Amino acid sequence: MHPAVERLSELIPPGTPRRTRDWALVEQRLGTPLPDDYKELVETYGGGVFDETIWLLDPECPDEDYNLLDQATERAEILADLWQTEAKPAALQHPDAQVLPWAYVEESGMYLYWLRQPGQKPNDWTVILNEGRGPEWEPHNSQCVPFLHALLTGEADTEYFTDLPSESHSFDSNDDILG
Repeated sequence: MHPAVERLSELIPPGTPRRTRDWALVEQRLGTPLPDDYKELVETYGGGVFDETIWLLDPECPDEDYNLLDQATERAEILADLWQTEAKPAALQHPDAQVLPWAYVEESGMYLYWLRQPGQKPNDWTVILNEGRGPEWEPHNSQCVPFLHALLTGEADTEYFTDLPSESHSFDSNDDILG
């Protein structure tokens, strides 16, 4: 198991049985490989919501709001339109820099993205978040699973997530929530 996923599993034991995704097909549809920690996270937990706050996007989720592939397309279109009238954040000034969503924050409009810089391998992608209802972007020098763990434990240095950490941790699976 990926060390970051193992650490998260100690904090929040996964409740659903592991289910393998067809990562080759997912990555083909996205046009890029994905980080190993994310793939292990999705296979360990499946899609769903951590601490009733952070929705993990899953490429197999039947609800397009929580489906990695659907959200990658939707967010790319929204951001392309946005950046016609607003400046890109400093971290995205390189013409080939890109973002790809991996999580959504409940009731906030906030997305957690991978920041993909030219020449980087997926396991080197870091997290950047967009506040969702405004122009602020907050970069983090962390991969997605260590950042998720830091959010849930209150160790993340962020201006957001004032409701975290919670007193007890939970993960609710898409299978249970969306039926």
